[in-house]
Amino acid sequence: MTAADLGNDFGGGTAAPPGHVRRWRAFSLLAVAYFMTAVDMLIVNVALPTIGRKLDFAQADLQWVVTAYALTFGGFLLLGGRAADLLGRRRVFTAGLALFTAASLACALATGGIFLITMRGVQGLGAALVLPAALSIVMNMFTEGTERNKALGLWGAIGASGATVGVLAGGALTRYAGWPYIFYLNVVVGGVALLLTRRVVPESRLRDAGRRYDPFGAVTVTAALVVMVYAISQAPTAGWTAPRTVALIAASAALLAAFVAIEARAQAPLLPLRLFRLSTLAGSNAVGFLLGASFYGYIFIGTLYMQQVLGYSAMNTGLAWLIVGVTGVVLAGPAQMLVTRTSVKLVLAAGLTVTGAGILWAAQAPAHGGFWTSLAGPFLLTGTVTWIFIPVSIGALVGVTERDAGVASGLIDSSQQLGGAIGIAIASTVAATRTHDLYAQGHTTTGALTGGFHTALWVCGLTALAAVPIAIRLVRSTDITQATTTHHSDQGELPCANSSSRRSSHWTA
Repeated sequence: MTAADLGNDFGGGTAAPPGHVRRWRAFSLLAVAYFMTAVDMLIVNVALPTIGRKLDFAQADLQWVVTAYALTFGGFLLLGGRAADLLGRRRVFTAGLALFTAASLACALATGGIFLITMRGVQGLGAALVLPAALSIVMNMFTEGTERNKALGLWGAIGASGATVGVLAGGALTRYAGWPYIFYLNVVVGGVALLLTRRVVPESRLRDAGRRYDPFGAVTVTAALVVMVYAISQAPTAGWTAPRTVALIAASAALLAAFVAIEARAQAPLLPLRLFRLSTLAGSNAVGFLLGASFYGYIFIGTLYMQQVLGYSAMNTGLAWLIVGVTGVVLAGPAQMLVTRTSVKLVLAAGLTVTGAGILWAAQAPAHGGFWTSLAGPFLLTGTVTWIFIPVSIGALVGVTERDAGVASGLIDSSQQLGGAIGIAIASTVAATRTHDLYAQGHTTTGALTGGFHTALWVCGLTALAAVPIAIRLVRSTDITQATTTHHSDQGELPCANSSSRRSSHWTA
């Protein structure tokens, strides 16, 4: 590489030809940012009891520290993806990273529950700008086929391990530094990433696209999801058949219907409905939603079980979850290889079945269970979640043109994050309702809590298994196989998703 090439690669101010972008170095920085946003979904889990005591939270409101982040994260991912396509992916990535970092600092300095929940929502908004921009850059740096599958395989493994690593990091920081350092860590990582982004990450945008947005679509879909999660979380107190609960659920359904109607008529829809004609994309997003609901709910409930029933400290809880993350990392390589060389349906179905079985096994853990006798086995099985994340990440982008890269990236991330928000709300509600019933029947506090957590884990496990027929019916192995076997040159080219879209995309270092 010449000196001129090196200058272009580090942002010398002129447009860099595609071959001059160091793709894997850019991928590494983008992956760090993605990992940070994935970790933050559940890094506060083990710190929730401590946060509740320090900030005087009601027990029923603790889930909102997690849910507020997940809701704004998932609710604005589609808008973030659209903005990335039109305004420039690196530009939106940088803006989101700055917002996420600033909100993390505010969370660390919070002295009240309402302020913390609000700033968690702002964090989620920043993450909603970071993630689709980052994934669409990755998508367009690597041609559809083996190279992109390799990159997206790593991307999926990062997402799968982020949740469990988040629990471990949260436990260690809470134990040895204090809960605010969960958020101070983001400030350090985010600050370094901001300094390196312009030097390492290429800029790209749709040069000829008009800058039209869909604010009504963003408002209706986000409002619908917020109302739904609020209704579910308040149902144990208000009653599932109470007029308020029924009215809130009906309002959420009406808002979702309005969102679909708006998208069908909008000139520049937030979510082009034509994307769902791609069967593999539709199936991958449906599986991603159920995966988020199942896996994030499982980690949320499992963490509470270990702390409130087994008496684990925050640090020991984090260490216990490490086995899931390590198993996921070990299985990531075989998962990527199998997706490329065998049936995607079989990989997905196997991952969903084994993960679901692991969660159902965890639902049998007794009130006085030990780690090796009650937890280690389920944790090993649920580590196969990478066999779901990786093919889902690949399948959600198969057949997508460069023009729709941002919105497709936002869609799969939105499916997983919104699934997680709703799954946590449902699991928390089911656990609270069952615990209340058992306590009223005369069970001890420990017995009532255990029964409530068992019921919630059954719901999470069955949700994972419910995704199996969806994967078999909608995900087409031939879609990915054809893309994988297409010959692509690996001589340093940095392409768009297809040759026709290259004319409308602009790249600069």
